[in-house]
Amino acid sequence: MTVVEFVAEPTPPERRVPPSGDSGAVRPFVGAFVVVAVLQVVGAVAGLGPLLAVVELGRAVLSPGPVDHGHVRLVVVVGAVGLFARLLFTGAAAGVGHVLDGRVQLALRRALAARLGRVPIGWFSRRRTGELAKVVGEDVSAVHPFIAHTPGELVTAFVVPLVSLVYLAAIDWRLTLITLVPVVSAVALVPLMTTPARLREQREFDAAMARISSSAVEFVQGIAVVKAFGGTRRAHGRFRTALDDFVGAFHRWVRGMSVIAAGMQLVLSPPFVLLVVLVGGAVLITSGGLAPADLLPFVLLGLGLTAPVAALGHGFDDVRAARRAVGRIRDVLAVPSLPEPARPVAPRGHRVELRGVRFGYEPGHEVLRGIDLVLEPGTVTALVGPSGSGKSTLVRLLPRFFDPTDGSVLLGGVDLREIDSRELYRAVSFVFQGTSLLRASVADNIALAVPHADRADVVRAAELANIHDRILQLPRGYDSVIGEDAGLSGGEAQRIAIARALLADTPVLVLDEATAFADPRTEQAVRRALPTEGRTVLVIAHRLETIAAADTVVVLEDGSIAEHGTPTELLARNGKFAALWHSHRSAATADRTRLGDRPR
Repeated sequence: MTVVEFVAEPTPPERRVPPSGDSGAVRPFVGAFVVVAVLQVVGAVAGLGPLLAVVELGRAVLSPGPVDHGHVRLVVVVGAVGLFARLLFTGAAAGVGHVLDGRVQLALRRALAARLGRVPIGWFSRRRTGELAKVVGEDVSAVHPFIAHTPGELVTAFVVPLVSLVYLAAIDWRLTLITLVPVVSAVALVPLMTTPARLREQREFDAAMARISSSAVEFVQGIAVVKAFGGTRRAHGRFRTALDDFVGAFHRWVRGMSVIAAGMQLVLSPPFVLLVVLVGGAVLITSGGLAPADLLPFVLLGLGLTAPVAALGHGFDDVRAARRAVGRIRDVLAVPSLPEPARPVAPRGHRVELRGVRFGYEPGHEVLRGIDLVLEPGTVTALVGPSGSGKSTLVRLLPRFFDPTDGSVLLGGVDLREIDSRELYRAVSFVFQGTSLLRASVADNIALAVPHADRADVVRAAELANIHDRILQLPRGYDSVIGEDAGLSGGEAQRIAIARALLADTPVLVLDEATAFADPRTEQAVRRALPTEGRTVLVIAHRLETIAAADTVVVLEDGSIAEHGTPTELLARNGKFAALWHSHRSAATADRTRLGDRPR
């Protein structure tokens, strides 16, 4: 039994659909962002105090005439105060920024958890678990530098050069322009990194990287099959080809970018900046346009102009990475929620009806076409049909993994869309072939739908599902944790899921290949244990025993009901069901013959 509790905010119309997007999660922290920026600006400006103090001391000492001791003391005090203020405000900005980062990440993860708890369960079946784990884990963590570090770096990169330039321009505007030559030269090289040729090389590099990653994964995952069929040389050859393509693309990309990167590093390097300032200053001094003492601030502050500009590149890299991560987070937060009824209606009984149900995962491609079906309480309905006929899609409509694109599914005479989701999951339980267990104790996994169930009930459900003895073999029995000290096979995991459904004891039971991994003896024991009496049971059936025990058989073909009736009636018609039945019997007979002839 999988229990999903949908949380919906109230909105006026008939259905409550929570707002999408991440703005609601971040909006309460806008004020804190402003505080961090202000603290960082004050700290950055104060950090210039010691540098300006050194400059003023140098100018005071090198200027002709007696030294103004009062001015010197004032400059020293201002420098010391600036240093202290820088430490105080930048430290406060870093502290507030990291606290803010933690709160924003918590808010985003809570928003993601709330959104994932409200989306249709079927949405998960069409997404890779790794992709969602990356969004909730890595992508949220990728916001850290953008919040905790990048604002400070970007503020410093803009504020420090701006204040320095204002100060230097007040001394001599001509040498200020000369000092900007390295920065302007570096900025002028940036467009060369985004030319069509460079962008094409970047795309080729990314594509080659993707190919080599894909080839490596396929080679490793398929190595057993490759070796078994003698294709090692060919598979290794494909991997080697992808590797050669990657090396070629990498060399082309590096050759194109290395000259530009080297040029930027050269013009921003301290020796080059110092050379430009000294040459320009020397020309102005020799022409009598600049006092020798006034060259000192340009030597000190000019070197400081390039470091923040170089840091801008790293800061913008973090911004771009964070933007990509936030984009993926927004995509998840924008997934439409499963609408909740504003005024829920309780079902009257457990009769299930499908009326004119149509459904498609994508527009223009229907998987189910006009399904009309009634499942009476106390009966077992078996779905049969070829692969791709829509069986799994149909059974997933009962627990409302999806809503039909047309028509309706009713429980107790009430459309599922008008039933509160918590009420629905108290009425419907399900066991599917692909079983997911939580990283929790075995007992907690069985009691997922009934968290307060006592141990005796949990053990009884496990016994009925024929998994009790295996659980006792685990290191800590029912307290063993899945994924830590409890390793279970596919069939054992299915029996845990069946025990979960038995304990839930819901009046409607949906089974999709629930015993696909079980051996015949276990399957018979589990089938006998399944609570079918008095319940509405819908099961996808492939084995003869399951089909024969059903009250009603529904044959699906290409998304429509081809035949419908009791097993005896359908066999007498000698139609599609009869063909499937005889095919199953022939296959089962062949298997028994083959097993009987196998040498012991």
